[in-house]
Parts: sequence; structure tokens; C-alpha cells
Amino acid sequence: MKERARGGAARGSEATKPSERRELTVAVLASAVAGGLALFAGGQTWATLSAVRPAPLPPVTGVLAGSTYAPLVPAAGLVLLAAAVALLAVRASGRTAVGVLMTISGTAVAWTAGRALAGGLRDAAAEVPVVVGTPVSGISAFWPATTVVAGVLGAGAGLLTVLRSRHWPAMGRRYERTASPVGGRAAAPRPETDEERAHLAWRALDRGEDPTDPAPGARF
Repeated sequence: MKERARGGAARGSEATKPSERRELTVAVLASAVAGGLALFAGGQTWATLSAVRPAPLPPVTGVLAGSTYAPLVPAAGLVLLAAAVALLAVRASGRTAVGVLMTISGTAVAWTAGRALAGGLRDAAAEVPVVVGTPVSGISAFWPATTVVAGVLGAGAGLLTVLRSRHWPAMGRRYERTASPVGGRAAAPRPETDEERAHLAWRALDRGEDPTDPAPGARF
């Protein structure tokens, strides 16, 4: 009976692994997409500026990019991209710390872009020296809204990581390096650095493999 109970518990543990790997995959992809969106949207034109000058001088025009209005957006985007790599490289409490950073970065991105949609962008554009005292035209709502989506996605991935990362599998043993046997005995493996684990994980992804899968034939 005890053996049967242990076998059932082991099968139940194995049954949860695919869902845990999916959660990790979702968090990594969501963080990468959020970071890429924030970087791309932050580099776009959020406002077109114009100022009328006395004749015969032509009007003066200019643009206000998202990165100029909100430098925090591309910076947080880089953090989210780095976090996507870090999730594959670190384990346990390290992933929780990464999740907290992702949540803060995503929230900052969404809050900053939300302020732009609420009128902060128009106020900032009106204070640009070339257009002071003249109307501002061409305020874009699309790119700030896209940035809000990126922030919400990044914050959501961060919350998922904080709440669930302790259940996620580490990178599979088949991607970890071990020392060569000496004198007929296998030497203790050298602990890998986070950079090495990240490099091995990305190489596995390039080959179309899941870096969290265990070694073939491994039992848990």
C-alpha cells in the first residue's frame, strides 16, 4: 500500500510538470514581448509640434518621441528583456527577485504611458521651446496606448513569476556542464554562473528545444 501511495504521489507530481513549464514559458515570452513593445513604442513619434512665425518665415515643425517624453519607458523595456533571459538562468529565490523587478518595471511603463494619455503628453509638448505659446497638433494616442499594454503585460508576467516561480523547473540537467572523470571517478561538477546558464538556455531555444526539460530517461 505504501509503495502504491508513493507511486501515485510521484505520478501526480509528474503530471504537474507540463503546466509548470508552460507557466515559465508564458512568463519568459510575456516579459520579452513587453520589453520589445516598450522599446519600439518608446522610439515612435508621440506628438507633432508646430509653431507659426511671422511672415515671410515658414512655420517651424518638430516631433516629440516617446523616449523624450518618458525616458523611463525604453529603460524599463530593457529591464524586461533582460528579465526574460534571467528567468531561464536563475532559480528559486532568484526568480522571485526577478519577478518583483518585472512587476515594478511593467507598472512604471503602464503608469508613465497612462499619464501621457491623460493629458500629460499635450502639456509636455506645449512646453517645448519651439512651440511655446502656439497650438500643439498631432497628439498620438496609439503609441502611448501600446505602451500601456506593454506595461500591463510585463507587470502581469512579473506577478505570475512572484506567485508561481517556486514551482517552476530549473534548466534541464542535459544542458549543464560536468567535469571530466579523473582516476575512474567523476569529479564534482563546477557550479555554473548565471551567464553560463543563460547562454546554454538560449542555445537550446535556438535548436527548438525546451531548456527546462529533464535529461532523456531521467526520473523524478
